Amino acid sequence: MTALPPGSTIGILGGGQLGRMTALAAANLGYRCHIYDPAPDGPASLVSAATTVGGWDDTAALAAFAAAVDVVTLEFENVPVATLELLARRVPVHPGPLALQVAQHRVEEKRFARHCGLETAPFWGVTTLDELADGLSAVGVPAILKTCRFGYDGKGQIAIGMDSSLREAWVDLGSEDAILERRIDFAAEISVIVARGLDGECRAFPPALNEHRGGILRRSLAPAPVDPAVVQAAVAAASTLAEALELVGLLAVEFFVTEDGRVLVNEIAPRPHNSGHWTQDGCATSQFEQFVRAVAGLPLGPVDALFETEMTNLIGDDAGGWPALMAEPGAKLHLYGKAEIRPGRKMGHVNRRLRPWRTDTPA
Repeated sequence: MTALPPGSTIGILGGGQLGRMTALAAANLGYRCHIYDPAPDGPASLVSAATTVGGWDDTAALAAFAAAVDVVTLEFENVPVATLELLARRVPVHPGPLALQVAQHRVEEKRFARHCGLETAPFWGVTTLDELADGLSAVGVPAILKTCRFGYDGKGQIAIGMDSSLREAWVDLGSEDAILERRIDFAAEISVIVARGLDGECRAFPPALNEHRGGILRRSLAPAPVDPAVVQAAVAAASTLAEALELVGLLAVEFFVTEDGRVLVNEIAPRPHNSGHWTQDGCATSQFEQFVRAVAGLPLGPVDALFETEMTNLIGDDAGGWPALMAEPGAKLHLYGKAEIRPGRKMGHVNRRLRPWRTDTPA
């Protein structure tokens, strides 16, 4: 595939806010976007040229969608691998099925990271109550029991301690495909978003320091104020994973940083990431423009930080404060166009430029 000329159509699987911001970035580069999603009125559809409404197993709708676009990508990873494989027989698809398959399953992503020579928290695959007991003996406490698929924003997770009833935890989880992970007493949570182009070039954005509450990302600060050795290790690890997956597009990698400076792979996502929203207002190229550049076969843009930037998610009723945020000097408000406010739902985010960033600024 050569670079897509302006006027081409990028197909996006998924109609959420990541697709919305990708479509806006694509428009600035002269591309149209066509959304494929089971829902007709998602945030991405509101700003895109077309939407195909269909199920992930609707072969007729998928074939029509493939015929209408020049390349396909995705804005979330809970698309069936079979859907990507079907589309890949008709149109270029970036990232490919391997990246999706690994990212969809927590045991597989941990095994893949270790296969690449990277560190993770101790973990154990669990499919029965007996395996949970075996896993607890191997992993130790405190631990976290998670579903292997479809968990996000703290959902599908149960803390396991010395006094926990394993039977109750297993029943409450409601899944026979799970992972038990040792809870890490980390010094920091950081993430790196790396772009990989069609030519194999990788460019990583500066890491972000992340703060979660209730399993949901609340705040990111970038570039992360961590030791340069940690930055170097995290960037190298993210690039290693992107290359091993032969990924074209973006790969977001979340890490735990231990007190002694070790960098442990936590989760990966082959798409734009919440912790990368700061790049819209604090970086030479936003993660969304970089995503479009990669999947369209364009040269990757520069990833230099221009400002130290704080990103704050607007969760649920937080979005009701938009008038004050609009009036706040220096605040850059991004709302997602979601019609219904619900507790725990990401409604938008705000970026605040704290100070200009120089490459010689100490971390």
